[in-house]
Order: sequence, then structure tokens, then C-alpha cells
Amino acid sequence: MGALTTNYLTPTGREEAWRFTPLKRLAGLHDSSVNVAGHISISSKTELPQGVSLKVSSSADFPASYTSNDVVTNRIRQTAKQVSVLTIADDCEASESIYLSRTCSTEPEFSRVVIQAGVNSKSTVVVENTGTGQLGEEIEINLAPGARLDLISLQEWDKSAVHIAQHHAILSKDSQFTSYVVSVGGSVVRISPTVEFTGPGAFADLYGVYFATDGQHLEHRIHVDHNVANAKSRVTYKGALAGKQAHTVWIGDVYIHKGADGTDTYELNRNLLLTDGARADSVPNLEIETSEIVGAGHASTTGRFDDEQLFYLQSRGIPAEVARRLVIRGFFAEIVNKFKNADLEEQLMARIDEELSKVGQ
Repeated sequence: MGALTTNYLTPTGREEAWRFTPLKRLAGLHDSSVNVAGHISISSKTELPQGVSLKVSSSADFPASYTSNDVVTNRIRQTAKQVSVLTIADDCEASESIYLSRTCSTEPEFSRVVIQAGVNSKSTVVVENTGTGQLGEEIEINLAPGARLDLISLQEWDKSAVHIAQHHAILSKDSQFTSYVVSVGGSVVRISPTVEFTGPGAFADLYGVYFATDGQHLEHRIHVDHNVANAKSRVTYKGALAGKQAHTVWIGDVYIHKGADGTDTYELNRNLLLTDGARADSVPNLEIETSEIVGAGHASTTGRFDDEQLFYLQSRGIPAEVARRLVIRGFFAEIVNKFKNADLEEQLMARIDEELSKVGQ
């Protein structure tokens, strides 16, 4: 039975969950008085592998299987009459990545996507968001026992786009979920990757890369709910900022329930400030209700560009502009190289180089 959806009041900005977000720039996605239509905007970019299907179904046939406190997510559930359902069959091992692309309408829109990874399946799903759009999105990811799924979400929007999303993963026994959230475009992008465990032996590995330039607001709010014993999670997000009023927000919440013995978790956020006028807010949180854990910790750092690294490269004849790009590429390489997809890696680095050129770095 699906979780009940609750009506929530339009946020004012005084709420803890919304205090960093520029509400006036959200195109009414959060505002219950603004009419926003549901839209099926996800489609397969390439031929789907055998054992994988993408269908449009009635939302009534796929009720939400978890409760969300997010205002936009609940508006999506109330509005969207159809849902895009990506199904990966039991024991399917997709050798090629499954590419999904999004075509937004010209008006604000809501979209629901459900990804179902079957028992002992193994797959990589890439969701590409480009162009202009004003999108409220929910992606629900269900991993059956033993399933392994990598989800790469690319926010390469044009400068004017608005994107508010919740990506919620539900991990069964011995499943493994790896999430890569990449945000390098848009006016306001607010992504909330959330995870819950329903069986022991599950592992969630959450990575993020973001690059904000003049006037961009990029916000990532992670919540990992350790509510069963013997599950593991890792969170690693890295961001760079350059330009006037570039603003990033990273919130990392890990909740270890009473009875979740054997939990092993760690979260890390690092931010690199490249120019004056940029601001990075970073708030790691741990709430622990049991002492019987393997480990739990967090770290957060925000610092300026390392001039010593720049000097070292320049002393070896590398021009300053090239040296800066090499340092920034190195900063992101720890995460980007984990894609294990050379085309995606180069696509992302090329976009970062493009953003750097706009601010003269």
C-alpha cells in the first residue's frame, strides 16, 4: 500500500527546510496557489537493453511507497496523473548504460518517475537534463534484494532553468545503490537525494559534483535513514564556486535509529571558492540513537583556491589559465573518474571548462 500524501502549506522561507532557498525564483513550483500541470518529459535516448522497459502508466497504479515531507514532492503526487516507469528485470545485467533524456514544456511542470531494479539485476541509468525548463521532479528508486544500480543525474540546464527534485532510493537486503548528482547549470537547482534501508547488508554510496557561477543557486539536501541493522552508507559531495552571488547549499543529514546496530556511515562535503562574492553553506548532521555501530562521522571544508598548487604548475611552464583548470579538474577527479564512462567524464569536464571561461578563470 502506498504512503498517504499530505497537503502542506506554501513555505515562507522561515522554515528550516527552506531558509536557504530563494523562493521568489522557483516559478511557483512550491506555491499551492500556482497551477502547475503534470507532464511526461522523460524518454529513452537510445535503444533499451534486453530486459529493460520504459512505460507510461497511471499514477494510481504506482502510488508512492514512502512518505515525503517535501512540499514540491507532495504537489507532484497530487497533480501528476501519469508516471514514467523504468523496469529492470530480475537477473538482468545491462552491459550498456540506460540513457534517459528530458524534454520540458515551456510552462512550469511536474514529473514523476519510478525506477524498479529487479532481484540481482545490475544496471546504470543516466538521466540528462538540458535546455530550459521549470521542473518539479520526483524519482523513486526501488532496489529488490541483491540489485545493483548506479544512477547518474546530470543537471546541465541553461542559465534560466529551475529544477526542484527529490530522488528517493529504497534499498532491500544486500542491494547496492550508487548515486551521482551533477549540477552545473540552471538558475536555481535544488536536489534532495534521500535513502532508506529495508533490509540488512545494503549499501548506499552517494556522490555529488556542483559548480556555481554568477547568480546561480545550487542546493543539495541529502538524507540517509538508517532504520535497519547492518547497512552502510557513504556521502561525498564536492563543489566549486566562481562569480558574484554564486551560492551553493549542502545539507547532509544521517539518522541512525534505535535498533540499527552495525551501521557504518560517513559523509563529506568540500567546497572550493574561486572568487570573491561567492558563498557556500555546508551543514552536516548526525543523529544517533544506538551505540552499537561500526562507525559514524562527518566532515565539511570550505576554502579558497590553493595558490601554492598554481605556483607549482606555473613554475614548470604551464600558463596560469591552464594551471587553474588543471587544479579544478583534479579537485573533481576523485568523483568524476568513478563514472567509468570516458564520454560522460569528458562531457562534464568540458562543461566545467565552459563555466570557468565565463568568469575568466
